[in-house]
Amino acid sequence: MDNETPLIDIRNLVKHFGSVIALSGVSLTVRRGEVMCLLGDNGAGKSTLIKTLAGVHRPTSGEFFVEGQSVAFASPRDALDAGIATVYQDLAMIPLMSVTRNFFMGREPVKGIWPFRNVDFAHCDEVTREEMHRIGIDVRDPHQAVGTLSGGERQCVAIARAVYFGAKVLILDEPTSALGVAQTSMVLKYIHQVRQKGLGVIFITHNVRHAYAVGDRFTVLNRGKTLGTYAKLEIQIEELQNLMAGGKELQAVSEELGGMV
Repeated sequence: MDNETPLIDIRNLVKHFGSVIALSGVSLTVRRGEVMCLLGDNGAGKSTLIKTLAGVHRPTSGEFFVEGQSVAFASPRDALDAGIATVYQDLAMIPLMSVTRNFFMGREPVKGIWPFRNVDFAHCDEVTREEMHRIGIDVRDPHQAVGTLSGGERQCVAIARAVYFGAKVLILDEPTSALGVAQTSMVLKYIHQVRQKGLGVIFITHNVRHAYAVGDRFTVLNRGKTLGTYAKLEIQIEELQNLMAGGKELQAVSEELGGMV
């Protein structure tokens, strides 16, 4: 597989829910070592698109290629097996369970001979501690409840888990939406680290500044359609903000309010 072949390439993806058209011909590519930011207001189709990429929804029509091979995912497991991992906004973590248990949930390594096999918790603890240390988080006790970590740290645990288990493409659903400045900075730095490892990242966000800080290219959705895809050198942050929020509508409102003052 050559490095020019996109990790993900979707062409004219369409998704209908009965008579409702959620996606109407969306095209998107994600390459190795790049952060593709997916921008759009509520109802733009971002959630439907990522759930289609993650195997939750099956597209009504369109083409979907992973590393040059046509795919048709029947379930999220198919997407995971193809190297596409999604970190949803709710993180799918159990706050009262330990960092280690959350890190290895569903993929626990075992040791011993059947029927005396059991989970190798010593190995799990060691891996968890090392992986967290690698991204700058000092987990002194991997048995501590994951709920005791900050929001930014929990996001990093979820991303580190996906990377450790072999993800080629990371889909991050609004990872900074509920975080403070310091925690947001932590997550954005880790996204940059992931990109440097050669993974592809799809970063879904409402926040144009967060996207512009780490993004290489930006695709803007509006009502299920692709408004355009731009490299960072091709568009300024203000232009991106206007495109995402609807510049003409905002200008009209601004002029209207200005006339009332």
